[in-house]
Amino acid sequence: MENKPTTAQRAEILTQALPYIQKYYDKIVVVKYGGNAMINDDLKEAVMGDIVLLSLIGIKVVLVHGGGPEITEMLGKIGKKSEFIDGLRVTDQETMDVVQMVLAGKVNKNLVNLLQSKGGKAIGLCGIDGHMLKAEKVDDIHHFAGNITDVNVSSIVDVLEKGYIPVISTVGFDLNGNTYNINADTAAARIAGELKAECLISMTDIVGLCYDKDDPSTLIPKIYASDAPKLIRDGVINGGMIPKINCCIESIRRGVKKVFILDGRVPHAILIEILTDEGLGTMMVSGSKI
Repeated sequence: MENKPTTAQRAEILTQALPYIQKYYDKIVVVKYGGNAMINDDLKEAVMGDIVLLSLIGIKVVLVHGGGPEITEMLGKIGKKSEFIDGLRVTDQETMDVVQMVLAGKVNKNLVNLLQSKGGKAIGLCGIDGHMLKAEKVDDIHHFAGNITDVNVSSIVDVLEKGYIPVISTVGFDLNGNTYNINADTAAARIAGELKAECLISMTDIVGLCYDKDDPSTLIPKIYASDAPKLIRDGVINGGMIPKINCCIESIRRGVKKVFILDGRVPHAILIEILTDEGLGTMMVSGSKI
């Protein structure tokens, strides 16, 4: 049977968290949320509870979410096959309609509802609201998959100042009335940079950045943004991690102090990273070790 902490041990845990609470109090923390932590209901409950807790102790949390599996599922229901080229979803007009419906509708409002059921105050936004994420086509092959051309965070700031948690789905716009499917990692990095966030937390399906991706014991706990290109050239950072790391570098370049790549499959990973000495995953900071 699992030994539960005593009352004294619980008090000690809270005391140890105090300097971290003070460090992050009234600071902005951007959480990019997706992957298994978003699909598994128990993990989703834990993540939303953690975000509410951080909000209640005075940390300004901005939640930026994806929803790829939900989009794929809905496309399947209407008999449309998902197509990816170079890891990016081919988003024709019909697919874009589904993306907007699923991301800005179902997924976004479910997260808002869950946060509120945990005692938090949340408001759902998408990149169209307040002209937040202006975009253009990545290329003609991917149709309405978009690159961000401009970010306006005034609506996010307004929501934060009123004590709410902004929950942002990554649907972009242009001035011709088109909508775009924006990569959530890219959007979170740009939003965090524009907000000059204290940190960006990227929740993924891996333990972090490892020298050997198949061996968690080779986890790299800390890297410097300027050293990441060498790790890419050496093949340490490869495949789907390259765009994620490039987004981390982008956010650091735009003024974010730290980026954490966390395993979203670990319950309470955010709290462990933010409020304890232990930490998880990989932390990226500015500068160079070399």
